[in-house]
Amino acid sequence: MKNDLIKPKALVKKANRRDFLKYSSLSVAGAGLLLMGCDDEEQIPINPAVSLGSGDVGILNYAYALEQLEAAFYATVMTGGYFANASAEEKQIMGDLEKHERAHRDFFKAALGDAAIEDLSVDFSSIDFNSRSSVLMAAKTFEDLGVAAYNGAGQFIENVDYLLIAGKIVSVEARHAAAIRDLINPGTADFAGDDIIDANGLERTLSFSEVLTAASTYVTTPLDGSMLPSS
Repeated sequence: MKNDLIKPKALVKKANRRDFLKYSSLSVAGAGLLLMGCDDEEQIPINPAVSLGSGDVGILNYAYALEQLEAAFYATVMTGGYFANASAEEKQIMGDLEKHERAHRDFFKAALGDAAIEDLSVDFSSIDFNSRSSVLMAAKTFEDLGVAAYNGAGQFIENVDYLLIAGKIVSVEARHAAAIRDLINPGTADFAGDDIIDANGLERTLSFSEVLTAASTYVTTPLDGSMLPSS
């Protein structure tokens, strides 16, 4: 497969909620991504796990896997009993988050082109989509995981354009995390709690293996991140 220069267009409209959420990830589409494809003679690996790849392409596939997970979660939220009976404000927030995560997923898929991993299978049977608390706590888990994943991966990205894109996306994910925390504990400062901010005032970071292990609770497609940077 040959190299592709992809310049994805903006995929969703700006949300009209509070300033906190109104800036979606549209700006990430401003930079084209030049990605290396795979060799035409590449053999099917014996290991059934899906390899994320190496280098920047591997990191982008890693991000793509997480965005697939989040997009699938919010798509399911939109069809559940909680959403049907939620307040207008909560419906607006969940609708915004669903659009953003879908945009992130579609952006990475388009940008990676032939280098993109397959669509992943997910299992949300442990989440009660009729329960407000179950949905919000799951959303908190996914958003916090996404922020920590981008924070941990950023140091390994070599292409400055990719690093800029990752920085824009993680800022959106952080807004998501704060919005969900505000729904769980309205009017509190829990949106930047001790569970995600360390003693130095820095956000939590997680390694590739830590994130993939956490995601495997919901992603049933085996993922192989062994070629991702380790130090």
